[in-house]
Amino acid sequence: MRTLAALAGIALIIVVLVDAFETVVLPRRVTRRLRLVRLFYRVTWPVWRSAVRSLFSGKRQENYLSYFGPLSLPALLVFWALVLITGFGLLYWAPGGALKTPEGVASLGACLYFSGTTFFTLGLGDISPHTSFARFVIVLESGMGFAFLALVISYLPALNASFSRREVNISLLDARAGSPPTAAEMLRRHAGHSAEESLIQLMHGWERWSAELFESHLSYPVLVYFRSQHDNQSWLAALTAILDASAFLMINGKGAVLRQAQLTFAMARHAIVDLALVLHAAPQRPPADRLPGETAAALHVMLAGEGMDLRKGHEGADELTELRKTYEPYLQALSLRLRLSLPPWMLARSQRDNWQLSITAGDAGSRRAGRPTDHDEEHF
Repeated sequence: MRTLAALAGIALIIVVLVDAFETVVLPRRVTRRLRLVRLFYRVTWPVWRSAVRSLFSGKRQENYLSYFGPLSLPALLVFWALVLITGFGLLYWAPGGALKTPEGVASLGACLYFSGTTFFTLGLGDISPHTSFARFVIVLESGMGFAFLALVISYLPALNASFSRREVNISLLDARAGSPPTAAEMLRRHAGHSAEESLIQLMHGWERWSAELFESHLSYPVLVYFRSQHDNQSWLAALTAILDASAFLMINGKGAVLRQAQLTFAMARHAIVDLALVLHAAPQRPPADRLPGETAAALHVMLAGEGMDLRKGHEGADELTELRKTYEPYLQALSLRLRLSLPPWMLARSQRDNWQLSITAGDAGSRRAGRPTDHDEEHF
């Protein structure tokens, strides 16, 4: 029995150390299914999501869903610490007589208690080691406690930096593609006399953003649970709009615009597919066509009216449909897994951007007086 306890303790310690290394230090994706961190999120996220959905609705539901990402970090660190403490506690208990209390040989509960005080370097002195093996394990666990603290200190700033870089570009997309961002609005706002230059610049910037998101979110998958400041914005919605716009330009663009759209599409799709793979989100067909015929026709009419020269127009509808099949199932899978809404290709009615919904002094006075303002409307 005690031999099995020792083997279990060693196994728990090794599993946590490997899991922490792969999660925090290793700068590449890990697709292995048997991981503590994956088990942690596969259990806690569905529980949190179900509880929030049953208790709240509308914007309050979105607000409470946004708490999960930040709260999951300390919870994950506590989970790792508890498993390590349990592993070392089993090692103290397994030899029998390695630790002594004033009452005699330490029980399993006392060994777990001693492991906790050692890990957090409390040094209370009420339990003492009586073998060389126990002294060695104490030094090892104390050093691991310090290393764990250093891990926490280095992990959180790296996550915050990656999250901030992601959100800056999502905020910039507000005036460029609307709120929520859509391919139709993005293309319309970059049409006109300098359409080619502006579209190339836009697509190039989002190719780089997609690459940064690819690297940061594969290195730190927990970032997928961090939600944006506004309910009608998200990293998934931004990628959806970029993929839609790139796909449209791959069919209807020309020259340098066509080439840049191909590069942006390749990078954005790579990010989506790999993230779905890491999260084990199986591709799923969207429940409804995101670009039905009437919407596609309205999109062509709008862009032609804005002066955009469409290379194929309606004749490229079948090609665009086939291209959409290469990325929309992955978007749908991530949308369902993370409870993030996918924006449509084209909004049914025009909506104000988020920056236009800021409360002015006049609006604030009207609200204090109990009068509704134009900014009180719900969006998305």
